[in-house]
Amino acid sequence: MNIPTLSTEWFFIIVLIIVCVVIIVVVALWRSVAKSKNEVSALSKEIELKKMSMVEKDIESKRLMDNPIPLPKDQQESLSAIRKSTTEVRSEVGFLHSEINERLARLEAQTEQKKLEKMLKEIEEKEKKLEKTG
Repeated sequence: MNIPTLSTEWFFIIVLIIVCVVIIVVVALWRSVAKSKNEVSALSKEIELKKMSMVEKDIESKRLMDNPIPLPKDQQESLSAIRKSTTEVRSEVGFLHSEINERLARLEAQTEQKKLEKMLKEIEEKEKKLEKTG
């Protein structure tokens, strides 16, 4: 039996094709990684710019609060009324939070009490059964 063999020329051509395919795949992956790095870099720079913008706005608002611009009396009264209203709403919100927390605590305690009473009743019934059989 004669086994056909590949000539060395065909062997080198096949190896060359495989190497070319591998090189093409590596280059494609390398380009996609480079593109992703650029996108991440651009996004991080954009985030930094947004952070800086937010800090600038915060500093500006604090500066305005620290150095109030003299306003006419009616505008000052309007701002005072808004501040008072805001304070009232915040205190009402605080009260509601406290009330909810207290009611939840009471509900949890009542639930626990009911469970314990039920367990106690079951224990007493089991004790009575044991006394009757004993």
